[in-house]
Order: sequence, then C-alpha cells, then structure tokens
Amino acid sequence: MENRSKLIAEPPENSSWRNLLAQLPPEQQQSLIQPLTAQAVTSLEKDWLFNARREQWPPEGNWQTWLLLAGRGFGKTRTGAEWIRLKVQQGKAKRIALVAPTAADARDVMIEGESGLLAIHADAERPHYEPSKRRLTWANGAIATAYSADEPDRLRGPQHDAAWCDELAAWRYPQAWDMLMLGLRLGDHPQCVVTTTPKRVKHLQALLHDRQTVVTRGSTYANAANLAPSFLAQLKQCYEGTRLGRQEIYAEFLEEIEGALWKASLIETCRVKSAPNLRRIVVAIDPAVTSHEGADETGIVVAGLGEDGHGYILEDVSGRYSPEGWARRAIDCYHRWRADRIIAEVNNGGDLVETTLRTVDRQVSYKAVRASRGKAVRAEPVAALYEQGRVHHVGLFAALEEQMSQFTSDFNRSRAGYSPDRTEALVWALTELMVNQSTSTQMVYVNYLGR
Repeated sequence: MENRSKLIAEPPENSSWRNLLAQLPPEQQQSLIQPLTAQAVTSLEKDWLFNARREQWPPEGNWQTWLLLAGRGFGKTRTGAEWIRLKVQQGKAKRIALVAPTAADARDVMIEGESGLLAIHADAERPHYEPSKRRLTWANGAIATAYSADEPDRLRGPQHDAAWCDELAAWRYPQAWDMLMLGLRLGDHPQCVVTTTPKRVKHLQALLHDRQTVVTRGSTYANAANLAPSFLAQLKQCYEGTRLGRQEIYAEFLEEIEGALWKASLIETCRVKSAPNLRRIVVAIDPAVTSHEGADETGIVVAGLGEDGHGYILEDVSGRYSPEGWARRAIDCYHRWRADRIIAEVNNGGDLVETTLRTVDRQVSYKAVRASRGKAVRAEPVAALYEQGRVHHVGLFAALEEQMSQFTSDFNRSRAGYSPDRTEALVWALTELMVNQSTSTQMVYVNYLGR
C-alpha cells in the first residue's frame, strides 16, 4: 500500500505523469480520463506537478536552499518560475526576490521569458507587472522584485521570505549572494531556489557543501521530449564528448586542466571588489573574421593599470557581433570607461579593423597590434603576472575565466568547443599596460595613432 501511495504521489525519475499517460495504450488512457469532468481535464493539463518531471518537483524536508544544478535546456527557468508561483498560491511567500546576473536577464528570462513568471500564469492569475519598478504584484498581495547581481548594494536593505536566483555561477559580484541571504529573514521558514549551470566559482562551491542545501542535478537530455530535435542533434555533433559539453550539457564541475596557464583557484585569489585609482585604461579587441551563427566570438576586454602598478580587469563584453556591432560595443566601453586607447589585433582584419572603428567614431585613439608569435608564447608573460599577484579581476567574469582555465602552454586550436577570443583580448590589454612597460617582446606593433 505504501508503494502504491508513493507511485500516486510522484512520478518515476526522469519522467512526468503526462509522459507516462501518453505512453499508455489508447484504451487505458481513455479509462483514466473518462471519469474526469472537462474542467478537471483542463485543470490537469495546466497543473505543473502533472507536467513536471520528478526532479523538477520541490524537494521535501527542512531546507533553506534548493540548488538546481543542470545543463542547458533542462527546464531550470520553468522550474524556478513554477516554484515561485506555487509558493504564492499557497500563501507561503509575500515578499520575493528575483535575482539574475544583470537587470536585462531578470527581465528577459525570469519575468518576460517563454518560461518566465508572466508566461506560466493563466490570464486570471497573472500578476500585475510594473517594469519601471521592477515589480510583480499578485492578487493576494504577494510582491516579487527583480534585482541585478551587478548591483549588490540594492539587496542590502530589502527583506524577503523567498528568493529565486538564476545563473548564480555567472554573477559578477558574489557579494550579491551574501546581501540576499542577510535579507532572507521574513516568515517562519524563508527559502531560496537557485537555478544554474555549474562553474568552478567559490560561492557556488560553498553553497554546494552547505548542510542546508538540497541539490538536484540533471542533464539537457532529461528534457529531450520538449526540445527541438535539430537542437539536440547540433548539441551532440558539436559538444558531445567535449569539456564544454560536460559542463553545459551534463552540468559537471570540471577539474583543473593539467598544463593550463591559469588555474581557476589562482584566478579566485586574484579577485577584488573594486579597483584603485587607475593611471591608464585600454579596451582590447580580438576581432572575429565572421559573424554567422557558430562563428568565433569577438573578444572585447577592458583593463586598467592602477597607481599600485597592478593590472585590473574591469569588463568583458565579448560576443558574436557583426563588424559594426563589435566596433560599437568597443567604442561604448572606450567612452564609458574614459579609456586612453583601443588596442586591436589586425592579423586577420588588417586595415579594415581601423576603418570599421573610425566609421563609428573618427576621433577614437587607436593602436593596431600584430602577432608574430603563437598565442601561448604571448600569453605566458601575462600568466606570470597573475602568479605574482599583480593582476586582479574586479568581480567575476565567468565566460572569460572559464576560457582562461582551458588555455594551455601547448594550445591546440582544434580542440572542440573552445576558442580563446576573450583570453586573447585580455592578453593584448595586459601586454599593452604591463608587459611592454617592463620587458622587450617579439610582437611587432604597427599603425600607432596617438590622441
């Protein structure tokens, strides 16, 4: 009898009651559905616990944090949003924090996304959304407020009884988590759900080993029934068996790579909350040759030289852009940071790199650099600066740091799923600010235009 009750209470692992029902012969499906009213069938179709796989159900027990550590496409966003909806409907959450890596992520994914809070509610239940106030209000008075992890101080004062944190491993400022936890103090038992793919960052590893954390793991393939076959085919072709695939598909915490110039543990020790007064700031670009889907990214990194003689990584806006797109992003950084110069590698683009930049801003201070030696040779002096404790990351740069931790002294460009464009831009920036100030190099610099 106990086993039967368990079967009724929750579906088997990696499945949902909807999927199990669909696998039954038509006559059995009919016998189960026929006794139900039309209203009950409609209600069942919209019921999350009927549609969710078992690993998407909230865990039992007296936990503080539910860490949903899963691959891309697993259904993490839907799970987080449905958990919030369930808490509100049960009257167990009145003041809710929605925290994402950026304000745009909170809006576009957690609130307005296809699996976000607005989309999962029926029209009659949907909360009132006030974008200017970053606020959702339900009919029962529950309020959810969106926050950006880029602005941890905004979490310093507010109090909450529930929170949903998305992509915690990509938060630039880990102290945002600390500020949130200090304010998660309303009600009898405040709780938080964290939906993220894993990266070897300190605050996520600490959470993983917290006794008040319940961890659910899952791969992309667990949600294969709801994913496009073309997406799954591309995933297998491009990333199956690769290091990136292990992380992004199977949600593995990856070990340090032997021979890597930068260890994740080393980068962690170099992290700071803010930079001192800066003597120089540069924006470095490693332009991609093409911008089509699947092309390499254009690396764009902002770095500064402090009055203490140390280097500071300030921003990484790398991405897959058109030539005009990366030029505008780089020049936007140039003006926002009041940089001294834009540095760009011209091995592939030649004079077109400068032409593209000056099409956007004719007055920009620009210096072209051309590499005459391999990537690893250029990177080694910069890696040595990290080992000496002379370079610091102002906050967390998850994508850049993951790329750095894969860069080895015997760099092999053919490694699937890996292209060091962000790292290349970082190397050019710190070479300009620090390496060339103290040592001679084998790089040839051309096309210098001072301000």
